[in-house]
Amino acid sequence: MVFELKNVVPWGRNLAEYRAMFGLTDEDLQKQIAGFGDGPASFNAELTRQGGHVVSFDPLYLFDREQIRQRIMETKDIVELQTRGNQSNFVWKNIRDVDHLMQIRLDAMTCFLDDFDVDNSRYIPHEMPEKIHCADRTFDLGLSSHFLMLYPELGLEFHIRSIVEMLRICHEIRIFPLLNLNAVTSEMFLPVMEYFSKDYQVEVRKVNYEFQKNGNEVLVIQPKI
Repeated sequence: MVFELKNVVPWGRNLAEYRAMFGLTDEDLQKQIAGFGDGPASFNAELTRQGGHVVSFDPLYLFDREQIRQRIMETKDIVELQTRGNQSNFVWKNIRDVDHLMQIRLDAMTCFLDDFDVDNSRYIPHEMPEKIHCADRTFDLGLSSHFLMLYPELGLEFHIRSIVEMLRICHEIRIFPLLNLNAVTSEMFLPVMEYFSKDYQVEVRKVNYEFQKNGNEVLVIQPKI
């Protein structure tokens, strides 16, 4: 499938949100981390500045900084309008209102753009579920933010193949959220749980983060002890 920038709505989250969404401890942040579908998140840039080790995988990184910046500016007003029309799906607490949300997101994406370079080995163009050019267990921890589960229309086979590949290169993976875009439990959640429970330790953990209503759980998959 040809990946086209015109079909992308870039939307980035920051390090503080990643910490909360995935329940990341100080010890976790010292691990070798892979981010899947990070897009224009500032997680990589911020943690790298703090001495962390992150590699982000996303087809968005096929494009240069100015192309991504332009696409952000083309779509941000559409996202804002959609969010204002669906405010009841969100918990307005740590993020006070739509204006505050837009500022947080734009700050994160600006931080990403300042850090991004197409030749940067921390940003790898890659489209799931294709094989990643990394050795088995290259990373300690893999994170999928607002990609898997959120889009059940991608289908169960896509989810399973993507997670299998993530588990090939990562000792442990975490997926957040477990909801779809309508803020209800993803149709992929139970089938994925059932499939991977056969060979892996699969656990749902509560986290100290909730922006989508009831979106305060992360799925953790790791080898059985």
